[in-house]
Amino acid sequence: MPEKQSKLRAFFDHNFIEYATYNIRDRAIPTIDDGLKPVQRRILQTLANMDDGRFNKVANVVGETMKLHPHGDASIYEALVNISNKGYLVDRQGNFGNIFTGDGASAARYIECRLSALARETLFNKELTEYIDSYDGRMQEPVTLPAKLPLLLLLGAEGIAVGMATKILPHNFCELLKAEQAVLRGEEFQLYPDFQQGGLLDASGYEDGNGKIRCRARIVEENEKTIIIKDIPYGQTTQKLTDSIEKAAKQGKIKIVSINDYTAEHVEIEIKVARGVYASETIKGLYAFTDCEVSITPNLTLINGNDPQISTVTAVVKHNALKLCHDLEKELNFELAHLEDKLHARLLEQIFIEERIYQRIEEEVTPAAIVATVYEGLKAFHKEVGREITDDDVNRLLEIRIKRISRYDINKQAKEIRDIRSAIKVITSDLKDMTGYTINFLEKLLEKYGDQFPRQTELTSFTEVNLRRAAIANLNVVYNRESGFVGTLVKPEEGQDNMSLMCSEYDKLFLIFSNGLYKFVSVTEKIYVGKELEWVGIVKRDQIFNVIYRDGAENIAYVKRLKTPSFILDKEYRLFPEHKRSRILLLSFGKGQYAKVNLMPSSRARSNSLEIDFDSHLVKNATARGKRVSPRSVRRVSPLSDLSSNAEPKKEPPLPGLGKEKENSE
Repeated sequence: MPEKQSKLRAFFDHNFIEYATYNIRDRAIPTIDDGLKPVQRRILQTLANMDDGRFNKVANVVGETMKLHPHGDASIYEALVNISNKGYLVDRQGNFGNIFTGDGASAARYIECRLSALARETLFNKELTEYIDSYDGRMQEPVTLPAKLPLLLLLGAEGIAVGMATKILPHNFCELLKAEQAVLRGEEFQLYPDFQQGGLLDASGYEDGNGKIRCRARIVEENEKTIIIKDIPYGQTTQKLTDSIEKAAKQGKIKIVSINDYTAEHVEIEIKVARGVYASETIKGLYAFTDCEVSITPNLTLINGNDPQISTVTAVVKHNALKLCHDLEKELNFELAHLEDKLHARLLEQIFIEERIYQRIEEEVTPAAIVATVYEGLKAFHKEVGREITDDDVNRLLEIRIKRISRYDINKQAKEIRDIRSAIKVITSDLKDMTGYTINFLEKLLEKYGDQFPRQTELTSFTEVNLRRAAIANLNVVYNRESGFVGTLVKPEEGQDNMSLMCSEYDKLFLIFSNGLYKFVSVTEKIYVGKELEWVGIVKRDQIFNVIYRDGAENIAYVKRLKTPSFILDKEYRLFPEHKRSRILLLSFGKGQYAKVNLMPSSRARSNSLEIDFDSHLVKNATARGKRVSPRSVRRVSPLSDLSSNAEPKKEPPLPGLGKEKENSE
């Protein structure tokens, strides 16, 4: 039994590895050489096989591609539409969908496509292409195309395979070619993504093809009540965007009256904001709570040779630049060989006709004698020809028709030979400086096609929207002292001691109790806090608190000032040591606050009251004891508007809370 289990495990392991390898290499992950997945490569090769300059039905292209692709027509159709909508390699005719709205393409029988001029010029060369048998052995398909463009970064790619995934972002055509030129010159370069949808891009976290980026819609404030969205983030459609905006509006995170999508060839989404709200405020909410801002985490996984690996933009550009240089050198060598063969044939033809060697074979009877006569006639011109004369050369000469010999133009032939020699000289010169030739090749592509592909996405930087600040304060938090509950579902009771404040779901609540206990909690629907809550408010950074409290152990009052302390949610802290008689006598907020303290009467004292200017006390840590108000016991504390003798007590505290006078109940 153990032996059978071991064999079964080995069988499953082997088959899983085979499946995973096939899935990674032959379906989901693109190669570094031509930047294409197999289905894309097969589509482009099929378009090249069918290319006659005219448009072809997409249904026909899909059918022809199925001769190379074993996975059915649906994946071919989807990949063809996708690569066509990139706008580089395939010309379209008909409805191929809308990348902005997310509308799908028409059926394959209604739309047409063909290779673009850019694709014809940069993707194909049979002499540079290695072919293998197709899946059924009936046809030949390319291993990779000899692409002269860095298609991997130009088109971008997404794919999920067994145990790995790739997400390569598209880049700008002109910037990629200039980066390749920089590589060949030995210069530094830096590339950032560019999206057809436009929008704004903060690439500060872009780690050369990996890392993280943030994309934003381009939002224009047409007037204080109208917002227009002009561009959308990468990976979004106007339908997804409007859905996220409507969802945020229903949740009360933004306040809008209407949203209308007028997108056709260009994005245009109009938003009308509600009464009492302004466009500038709503724009922050759109970035904070909707898909108007998205984060993208790229992952540059590719196939290099036979192995998957995680690479970088810099490495891909360098690889493609050096490969381009190598491929162009091969092309020049092939072209040079063709020209040399052509020159050899033209020289032999010129000698054969102008020296009238063809007349010497008129009296020969046998084929061998004819061939020997031609060889003999050409022997004297061996140096002029420059290479050995073969039987194929002789047979080619003997196939020349009399009609062509009779119309032979000596001057035209001489000019053609001069042109061929001139072309050979140029190619020989180019081969001596392949770096310069490759740079010039890229420059010609930029001059010819660069204007068609300007940058769409604006590179900028933007700070992350603070959700708490952007959120609308639409939740009413109520503290009911009678029930001891606080929260958004707690209802105030008339005639009872209630506290309430408006906040958002992203705020944190600061609870201070009469006995000096304090803690921080999230905004909640309902929570029991007891009947000793002194104050509840929203956590604000650097907010100043002015406190007068009675130390129950000494029966002495102290004054202290503090800022909002750091905290852990739901953890309890104390402003002063716990004692059954310790109490907060006065709590106020901010600068310019005063208090009047009435002391227990004493026959020997000149005055039984004193005034406190909180600004004269230092702001210290929340755990500091504070400064003693007086050696005598405090009877009552009340807030003052200022330190004048006629000042009246304040009736309301500056922030939500009870803020009432406290009697010393000794």
